[in-house]
Amino acid sequence: MEIIKIVILSTVSAVILFLLTKIMGNKQISQLSMFDYVTGITIGSIAAEMATELEENPLNPVVAMIIYALLAFGISILTEKSVGARKILAGRPILLLDNGILYRSNLSKARMDISDFMMLCRVQGYFDIGQIQTAILEFNGSISIIPKSDQRPVTPGDMNMQPKQETVLTNVILDGKVMKKNLKFINHNEKWLEKHLKEQGYKSAKDVFLATCDAEGNLSVYPMVRDKIKVDWFE
Repeated sequence: MEIIKIVILSTVSAVILFLLTKIMGNKQISQLSMFDYVTGITIGSIAAEMATELEENPLNPVVAMIIYALLAFGISILTEKSVGARKILAGRPILLLDNGILYRSNLSKARMDISDFMMLCRVQGYFDIGQIQTAILEFNGSISIIPKSDQRPVTPGDMNMQPKQETVLTNVILDGKVMKKNLKFINHNEKWLEKHLKEQGYKSAKDVFLATCDAEGNLSVYPMVRDKIKVDWFE
């Protein structure tokens, strides 16, 4: 009986957790503030306890989760309508680097050392911080970067060009498996795929980790490499 009860409670808690997450909005996933992060962890912890707690009334954790969800929803409305509340609850952007000056006190305020800062810059594609004019830590933990003017990529608009609009690439092979529905969606079949794989030197889809196709029918292939490679460039 206990196992059946655990299965039922686990299913119910998962459904409630999903519904509450939808109510709180996608921001809970993509743009976590400190309060969103704490709320998400708390609701998840309550849901886990609900799934395994057999002695107490299971309605209690449900009520607790609803209260936290409503609180998060109310906070989101408050921060949307009040600039002052937004600064207190969501936080303010922190200037980390500007015009060649690294602000150590601001890095400390952000609980970040220079290694963390350089790592986040590398994630943005800047391996040399000398290419950066301004770096700002946003309230959700991401870094916004303004490159120096001579490091900014040239855009087609700078050259009065009108390039053809790019479209979303379609995955046709994932982890060695052919995505048949995707092939059909782009009006191709497995024979077409096999032909283009052989042209690029691949015997079968099992030799491919990822293959994508654009609107023009161009196939980009990434081989399946299982060798472990250790790189200590940034240690």
